[in-house]
Amino acid sequence: MNESLFEDPAPSAAGAPSPRFTAHCDGGSRGNPGPSGYGAVIEDAKGQVVAELSEYLGIQTNNYAEYSGLLGVLKWSVEHNVKHLRVVSDSELMVKQMQGKYKVASPILRPLFEEARKLSRNIASFEIRHTLRGGNKQADKLANDAMDKGMGRSRPV
Repeated sequence: MNESLFEDPAPSAAGAPSPRFTAHCDGGSRGNPGPSGYGAVIEDAKGQVVAELSEYLGIQTNNYAEYSGLLGVLKWSVEHNVKHLRVVSDSELMVKQMQGKYKVASPILRPLFEEARKLSRNIASFEIRHTLRGGNKQADKLANDAMDKGMGRSRPV
């Protein structure tokens, strides 16, 4: 099943569509706050995985970890000159904040939100969408792997 729920990017000046990358990102914490980490999977326009990102973040909140996952994706995308990016996240709060539907009241999240907005402006076409947790399994696994590694635990393969 390779059907897309999203429109393809507009054709470039040469007439060929510009490639659209899709990133699934997730963050989590064990306790809130607690040991936290994020994971992300980035795919090219053909659905091939081009990057897997994960990082242990120390003691942070779940929302901090979610934003860290988004920032990881955005930084990777800017560094790799991605022009069209779709981000999928199971954090409804973060997605709606990035879409401008919710305010960012938290003084801890505000700088992360502002950095994400700034980085997203370097991408010609940026969209962020919400999915249910089941739609983000690989990113969730990477986030849990990061937390386990940071906590000195190993997960079964």
